[in-house]
Amino acid sequence: MGVGRTAVPLLGFKPHLRVEQVPGEAVYLISDQRVTALHGQQISRLAPLLDGTRPLERIARDAADTLPAGQAARLVSRLSGAGLLCNRAERVVEPERAAEEAYWEAGGLDGDRAAAARTDGTVQVLAVGGVDAAELSACLEAVGLATAEPGREADAALAVVLCDDYLDPALAAVDAEFRAAGRRWLPVKTEGTELWLGPFLGGGDGPCWSCLAERLWRSRPVEAHIQRMLGRSGPVPRPSCSLPASRLTALHLAALEAAKWLAGYRHAGQQALRTLDSLTLAGERHPVSLRPQCATCGEPGMAAAQVRAPVVLRSRLKTDTGGNGHRSLGPRQLLDRYGHLVDPVTGLVREITRYPCGPEFLNSYCAGLNPAVAGQGIGAIRGGLRAAVGGKGATALQARVSALAEALERHSGYAEGGEATVRGSYRALQDRAVHPDTVQLYDPRQYAGRAEWNEAHGPFQYVCEPFDDDRETDWTPMWSLTERRQRLLPTALLYYGVPQPQDAFTCLATSNGTAAGGTLEDAVLQGFLELVERDALALWWYNRTRHPAVDLDAFDDPWITELRRVHASLGREVWVLDITADLGIPVMAAVSRRTDGGPEHIMFGFGAHLDPRVALRRALTELNQMMPHVLEDTPEGMAVTRDAEVAHWLRTATTAAHPYLLPDGSSPTGPGTHAYTPRDDLREDVEAAVALLREHGMELLVLDQTRPDVGLPVVRVVVPGLRPHWARFAPGRLFDVPVALGRRAEPTRYEDLNPVPLFL
Repeated sequence: MGVGRTAVPLLGFKPHLRVEQVPGEAVYLISDQRVTALHGQQISRLAPLLDGTRPLERIARDAADTLPAGQAARLVSRLSGAGLLCNRAERVVEPERAAEEAYWEAGGLDGDRAAAARTDGTVQVLAVGGVDAAELSACLEAVGLATAEPGREADAALAVVLCDDYLDPALAAVDAEFRAAGRRWLPVKTEGTELWLGPFLGGGDGPCWSCLAERLWRSRPVEAHIQRMLGRSGPVPRPSCSLPASRLTALHLAALEAAKWLAGYRHAGQQALRTLDSLTLAGERHPVSLRPQCATCGEPGMAAAQVRAPVVLRSRLKTDTGGNGHRSLGPRQLLDRYGHLVDPVTGLVREITRYPCGPEFLNSYCAGLNPAVAGQGIGAIRGGLRAAVGGKGATALQARVSALAEALERHSGYAEGGEATVRGSYRALQDRAVHPDTVQLYDPRQYAGRAEWNEAHGPFQYVCEPFDDDRETDWTPMWSLTERRQRLLPTALLYYGVPQPQDAFTCLATSNGTAAGGTLEDAVLQGFLELVERDALALWWYNRTRHPAVDLDAFDDPWITELRRVHASLGREVWVLDITADLGIPVMAAVSRRTDGGPEHIMFGFGAHLDPRVALRRALTELNQMMPHVLEDTPEGMAVTRDAEVAHWLRTATTAAHPYLLPDGSSPTGPGTHAYTPRDDLREDVEAAVALLREHGMELLVLDQTRPDVGLPVVRVVVPGLRPHWARFAPGRLFDVPVALGRRAEPTRYEDLNPVPLFL
């Protein structure tokens, strides 16, 4: 402890400041970080007296001949308020102690008290995994930190825990012990070229290790997939990879953090995970947030309670109608609100990057792997146009925010445990349950050949086992906006990654109908429109019906003019088909093909919206989003994809062989073809959708998948009977609506449906 404190404090400039006075100019206070200039004759007269040897009364007395009465006290008060002065004691201080006190003063602490607290505190040393704590103990002791004696560990003010991987399951027990005792612990990783340190965990007032681990696993989707497929838990063990210098660097940084904690230094960054690239010496800070629904430190029932509650729509005015939809928040507002969730280590989204191939005008962005592909447990992750989460837009900002929103939407739909469920068979619950066959819409003949089909096709075309009406399964409540009551659908159909028995993999959760928005009403509308779009696609694609072109010139949109010019510069032409179905909501299919010889490399983009102008924009921006897959420079001049069906299509498909891709020659449609009622309120649009479906004998169901730790409203919308765009051939709309609309004289035979599954 410090000794010799006087009853009357002695005032002086803080010890980390060097005082230099240039006569007639200024008094300069110089530290290792900055220089502060103090101007004026009065301060120049006062500065020499602030040497730590005088109390305020003597300073005022010694300055009385040059400063008016009370002026010295006022100047001292201002300097103290600016954090430039401190109280000193008349005592002998060793140089090393003086340097330490100056350090703490530079950090805003009382140097004497901070140094004393650091000296008196002890540190507990722990090691988890294959690392040795001896090197850490030696490092702490070498820098003057006292380590806890055996049997006295509970008295330590802090524990430093050395591990070889932050995802080591043994850290869960460490965290539980320290949280129960209200003690702090600091993890550190010295293995690998990237050194890790922090955050300070434990204590019960911040995130726990489970909160951190959940986010870390999100940044390692492939590793998680490998461990899941091999039936293992924890991280994949890595070979030892370090240098003595890199290890000591991490350990000394841990010692520094421990010393600051003991001294009482606190700042927001202590809640972050710090990384240091030992090869480049680049350091980064990664935020770690408390997850309100965390099963360890939060309320795991939050999400389930939210799902069981009725979905209540509120009035939401549209503030952005010029982008890819009518939205309650603009793209800049969304990015400002949720951009913090992008981080390469602890973010829900590792990064958002533009695909490098193709003109920047395409605005095609990627935000990581798609859990709808990676999380199903139905085989190895395979490439394809939907293997990654993407974003689209007429501007780079719109596309980046679109990618972010889609990534957060997919994350929110991933089963994390604690989902609201009801256990039972369909027969026992059929008064509330919706049969999954009315949503998945497989034909019985598809089940018969499922093994061969699944071997030959990608994960989205997967044919499940037939659903057993008598077998017990988990069901999740959805809210019917049509009937104002709860309905039930199998949990495995609504959330990605729900465990299912291998012999009863009966439900496949896809992203069809899932949507994010600035508000719940925004998300519900977007999810509904996606279902409308996919239904119209299925009717067109599998029946191979011909449709009118869309008159692009009639929309008088300079952006569309530029799009056509850009595609022409790539040796391609663009046209759009109007494939609007019986619901009357405009649905458009944009098509692009090469015209400069060789494979046509035909690619699509689709869009639906109440406003035909927005439907057109959506189709064209999605087309641009897909274009990098056909512009990558390869020996074959085609997309880099491991999806054999997509590769075959890009190599061989022609409009001559697929005439349904071309306009039917009838008069083109335009912005006034479809009836459109502009509304200012998103709730009114949703209510109109509910009324429209009721007229067609259909029901609109909503599952609120918003996660408390994300905050972005996310919903899954289901309309039983509407067709997904995957190859699902059950009887119903797929065969009946084209006849009702006069597109076909009679229903297409099952054997005559398009043999090419729609792959987007």
